[in-house]
Amino acid sequence: MPGTLLITGGASGIGAETARRAVKHGYTKIAINYRSRADQANAVVADITAQGGRAVAIAGDMAREADILRMFEETERALGPITHLVNSAGIGSRARVAEYDAAVIAHLFAVNVTGLMLCCREAAKRLSTRSGGKGGAIVNVSSLAATLGGRPGASAYAATKGAVDSFTKAFAREVADEGIRVNSIRPGMVMTEMTEARLKDATYRSGIEATIPMRRVGEAHEIADAILWLLSDEASFITGAMIDAAGGGYNI
Repeated sequence: MPGTLLITGGASGIGAETARRAVKHGYTKIAINYRSRADQANAVVADITAQGGRAVAIAGDMAREADILRMFEETERALGPITHLVNSAGIGSRARVAEYDAAVIAHLFAVNVTGLMLCCREAAKRLSTRSGGKGGAIVNVSSLAATLGGRPGASAYAATKGAVDSFTKAFAREVADEGIRVNSIRPGMVMTEMTEARLKDATYRSGIEATIPMRRVGEAHEIADAILWLLSDEASFITGAMIDAAGGGYNI
């Protein structure tokens, strides 16, 4: 039976859908991290509680190390030892290289890369059998953009996700004999709060879907189910893997 699941960026999008569906996969203790969407995070907590699970919403900015440390401490204080982690927190950025802003890029990497790495550090300290832990599983939410550099204007974002994949593979090898599995999932274009404004434009959406072999965008629950499978014992011999969940990829 799974122990405690911590999901960063769990108030919306893929993170929230993963949290809502986790109870049916045996998770009865779930921590939802959020940065500013308190009402949405509390709604996810209510959904989990209605299914018979226990959940807490914990505020924290993944660009701040102190917030990350507090998030882990509060999760364990409320729900017990963490056994599973989903790093779903992330932000986007759209700009041509000639228009880059150094501060924007620094913040993008702080959230999407450094914050994720520090969460993995804290999880490793707790899960590793070398440190007295009982092992566990981690899934890092990457992006198909990591494979091809992303769509036009997404080069900086794609770079952060490329870093996530590279880190995931190295981290997985480092802790493979310590009872910890680490994988990343690479969603393609998925309907979430981050994308819905653009996808409401019928012309834009049809153009995007024309580049996807399955001829449609994905839904958050499709990614969530894949994440929960990677966390489960059904994926017990899988670590260091990059799983594409993108309808066959895309052609730019």
